[in-house]
Amino acid sequence: MKRITYILFLLTLFAFAQEEESKKALKASKNLTWEANKQLSEDKFADAEADYRKAISKSTENIAAPYNLGNAYYQKESYNEAFGRFKQAGELAEDKTAKHKAYHNMGNVFMKNKEYQKAVEAYKEALRNNPKDEETRYNLALAKEMLKKEQEEQKNDQNKDNKDNQDNQDKDQNKDKKDEGDNKEDNKGDQKQDENKDQGDKGDKGDQQKEDNKKADGDEKKEQKKNPGQGDQQEQKQPRPNQLSKQQIQNLLRAMQNNEKKVQEKINAQKVKGVKVKNEKDW
Repeated sequence: MKRITYILFLLTLFAFAQEEESKKALKASKNLTWEANKQLSEDKFADAEADYRKAISKSTENIAAPYNLGNAYYQKESYNEAFGRFKQAGELAEDKTAKHKAYHNMGNVFMKNKEYQKAVEAYKEALRNNPKDEETRYNLALAKEMLKKEQEEQKNDQNKDNKDNQDNQDKDQNKDKKDEGDNKEDNKGDQKQDENKDQGDKGDKGDQQKEDNKKADGDEKKEQKKNPGQGDQQEQKQPRPNQLSKQQIQNLLRAMQNNEKKVQEKINAQKVKGVKVKNEKDW
């Protein structure tokens, strides 16, 4: 029993010592925070930043140190650093008032970065801790309005991009059709030129044939002028349709005379020999 009492005494003493140490650390942190606030008011940002950091390292119970450092960064437009300190203050804070201030300022950082959806969520969290704050309520309404506008612009941009893509596709299709039509027209033109060329070649050949015939007729006339009777002789030598030539008639008469002569010779021979008589033999 005495031993248990002694252990409890030691634990109480240790807790008391820890509490005293925590109070001293908190006091030192608050003193550093006060010094940092003073230096910041004197536009000594670097010194103020160093003291705020020391105050934060001294005690996690001093919510004012990270919160004030976040405000200092916010004034310098170092919004990422400011957000980190506001978030730290909100997570360490135990009372609603401190949490409300931390989340309210986190919403302000999101607004500066045009992250309207996150700003809406931060302001809502701030109002959960202090529903009566009109400034937070106004900022929430503004964040919602900006978010709505952003979404409409994104939708319009998407529609514009879709329209531009469709227009580009239509232009490409029309261009392809036009190119195809031009190719067909070019092919028709080339084919027509080839046909015209072939007709021209045929015409040239016909003209050449006519020229050759004309030249031949001219040569024939020249030859006839040189030999006046030759043309008539050639014309006489050529048999006419259904008409015998002079030479054929002579040959035909000569053949008829020869046949007639042969017939006459046979008749004369029979007259000399007389009639043939049968010769019967005796047995």
